[in-house]
Amino acid sequence: MGAVQVGMLQALYHREITPDLLVTTSVGALNGAFVASRAQTVDTADELAGIWARLRTRDVFPPRPVTALLALFGHRNHITSLRGLRELVRRWVEFASLEGARIPLSTIATDVLTGEETRLSTGPAESAVVASAAIPGVFPPVEHGGGVFIDGGVTNNTPISQAIELGARTVCVLPSGYACSLDDRPGSAVAMAAHAITLLIQQQLIADIARVPDDIRLLVLPPLCPLSVSPVDFSRSAELIERGRESSGRFLDSLPPGTRHAVPEDMRRMAHAHAFAR
Repeated sequence: MGAVQVGMLQALYHREITPDLLVTTSVGALNGAFVASRAQTVDTADELAGIWARLRTRDVFPPRPVTALLALFGHRNHITSLRGLRELVRRWVEFASLEGARIPLSTIATDVLTGEETRLSTGPAESAVVASAAIPGVFPPVEHGGGVFIDGGVTNNTPISQAIELGARTVCVLPSGYACSLDDRPGSAVAMAAHAITLLIQQQLIADIARVPDDIRLLVLPPLCPLSVSPVDFSRSAELIERGRESSGRFLDSLPPGTRHAVPEDMRRMAHAHAFAR
């Protein structure tokens, strides 16, 4: 689903909207580290799009039948290795430590022992990015700076609050997945689990939108809906990039000048209801 963010980046850069800092979570940490390695231009977004279009499932989730079998019987806490993710970071990222990024970059990870949301802004780039994207149960936890971490999406999949804490006055959110109405119930255990996780992420984002102070300019690009793509089917990345670019482009071009809170209508209604309920 991270391919959706690439299309959003293309739409932003084509309209000369570029970041001064990046706060990233999960697959966004991979995209953010790539962007933070290079100039903030359309060419950078296009280069990232080309990489995503060539990715295949085995590049990210290398098959490890023995590990998966051991996990099934309770002898491993993951079903595949981090080899694919680490290789991607080594190829994509052009700085060794987070401090060396061209623009400030932070990744959000979840501390395995305390369960706390943790912002990683210093130290080795590889371990910070991989920790933020280490899906629990799929990948093993990652050591970084003396702690052990898993996917940041567990505690904060859309770190608006972290960006504001770092001083951002305009926050642009690139959501990679969103649960919209389904035509039918998910047909497999994996599909049902993925749908449930997406619902949790959706509710967190809506709650975060409701909490944004009025003096912060908020721009939430529209998630794709419907989104009937398996989270492990990388063969449709080019399609997702194109849809993300076109959807975001239409949304951005429709905004009246001076808009303070630009949020897709369905999200805005739910966020308003959430704020009212509080």
